[in-house]
Amino acid sequence: MRRLKAGAPANVEIRHADFLQLDLRETTASLRRGAGGRAANSLRVVGNLPYGISAPILLRLLRHALAAGIRDAVVMLQREVAERVVAGAGSRAYGPLAVMSALHADTRWMLDVPPGAFRPAPRVRSAVVSLNFRDPVRAPVDAAGFELLVRRLFTRRRKQVVNALAAFNSSPGFDPLSVCRAAGLCPTRRPGALDLPELIDLSDVLAAMPD
Repeated sequence: MRRLKAGAPANVEIRHADFLQLDLRETTASLRRGAGGRAANSLRVVGNLPYGISAPILLRLLRHALAAGIRDAVVMLQREVAERVVAGAGSRAYGPLAVMSALHADTRWMLDVPPGAFRPAPRVRSAVVSLNFRDPVRAPVDAAGFELLVRRLFTRRRKQVVNALAAFNSSPGFDPLSVCRAAGLCPTRRPGALDLPELIDLSDVLAAMPD
């Protein structure tokens, strides 16, 4: 860290911190103050994310980027994680990370990075993806409930939706078949085949139910 700071240009500020613990709003506000108060949408994220925690970092960015004034990110990831960012409904890589990415950003696969691009060469392949953060085209009524629902459904991605919902709520009065009908979903669909609008429909029906 000392050598990095010593070699950094005058217009580069080095901060040593755990990204998952940072207050992003305060951090970006501080960066803007140091840059003469430039507009919030001038902030960008670029990085080779630690492969072991890249998904939690991405989810944190997806939840808070716009509020922190971050307009986009270009990041290098392990290829399997990159596939999970851009995956579409029904694909093997489709899951909570793809759903949250589709909710909060426009994503694009930019390039593959082979092991030979590194010295020493790792055992995994990498890829670079971009995320342009935006407000959701349609936001769930209950954002936290939506994310919880998605995570739980995808632990049972190969079950029928009606059965996956039964495991989601075990209260005696809960009728998963009625929930599917209210959301306009065929109860025999699989969670891994539900696209973003369908998942929002399902979440909104659950959010409207009495406690």
